[in-house]
Amino acid sequence: MHITDLETIPISHSLPDGHGLGDARSFGHDRATTLLRLETDTGLEGWGEAFAPGRIVEATVAELFAEDVLGMDPFAVESLAVESYTNPYHFGGDVFVQSVVSAIDVACWDIIGKSLERPVHRILGGTECESLVPYASTMYFTEQERPLEEPIQEAVDEGFTAAKIKIGANTDTDVERVRTAREVLGDDGRLMVDMNGNYRPHQAIETAHAIAEYDIDWIEEPVPPENDSGYQDVKAATDIPIAAGEAHYGRFAFKKLIDNRAVDIVQPNLGRCGGLSEARLIADMATTENVAVRPHIWNSAVGMAAAIQFAASVTDYPHTRNIPDPMLIEFDRSENPLREDLLESPFDPSGGELDVPQEPGLGISIDEDALERYRSDE
Repeated sequence: MHITDLETIPISHSLPDGHGLGDARSFGHDRATTLLRLETDTGLEGWGEAFAPGRIVEATVAELFAEDVLGMDPFAVESLAVESYTNPYHFGGDVFVQSVVSAIDVACWDIIGKSLERPVHRILGGTECESLVPYASTMYFTEQERPLEEPIQEAVDEGFTAAKIKIGANTDTDVERVRTAREVLGDDGRLMVDMNGNYRPHQAIETAHAIAEYDIDWIEEPVPPENDSGYQDVKAATDIPIAAGEAHYGRFAFKKLIDNRAVDIVQPNLGRCGGLSEARLIADMATTENVAVRPHIWNSAVGMAAAIQFAASVTDYPHTRNIPDPMLIEFDRSENPLREDLLESPFDPSGGELDVPQEPGLGISIDEDALERYRSDE
């Protein structure tokens, strides 16, 4: 079996004026990503996602990957990430290179799963996993005026028992947002906060101390991803676990996070970290050092599917039934038709449980009409 065709498909969706949302850094109106479709001489098709702009993905594929991927055996997928670090030399750590590697890698694993008639998580991890616990990413900063508690109340009404909210504007508003979220979630709900790298270390530490009483599961990106020493400073100053990884690409960046003891949780994004092959290696490094793994997801349905399959394969080491710590999977509650509309059978997180597809490969079927509707290259 070998790959005979490769297609990049940019997709996007825009929010109306006045309906922007985001984090403490800025508002956004556009969601955009790039899908990649591989076909083989056996008729099997694989899907991946490069979480990067379409024109850059297309150019990177054409310049660096197409010649080697066309004719490639999908089962040789794990050589792809290694090759990307050495050929061309010095380009491997680039976000756009790793985004393209991610898309090709995931599409190959999709094909492998289909050829073996097994879901990807069974190939990666070997154990059965039927469901995960979704957490709602919500309480975004928005252009619209709305009651602060409304979005997290909606998530609770949908059955979510865990949520991650945006903070990072200043300590006073951080405390207000956290207090509100905790009141809505109740004492038993799991609550995480995301600063999106908007603070200097002393500011992040100030907020960490101020919100500690609200039983926070983790603080995400307290400082910018480049601020290695800042992560160490924040981690040393608080007992709240620290998480990061959405803006880290490839094994070497994650190895530094883990080796420096800068975080308690790594969060690879399957559309940028190097795909399932790199994510598996990252998870092995992390769990070996007793660091938790929770994938980051701000993707289309394809990236979501890859993250679910990956999450279902990750070991819960060192925990046993005596310390229940279910794998949490991110499910953002903003408007996202690139996830909701793109599949023939969309993911459903309601009721506090998210099913892991058991069909071969990623376990998804693309709605071709929806795909054409959101294409942005025509």
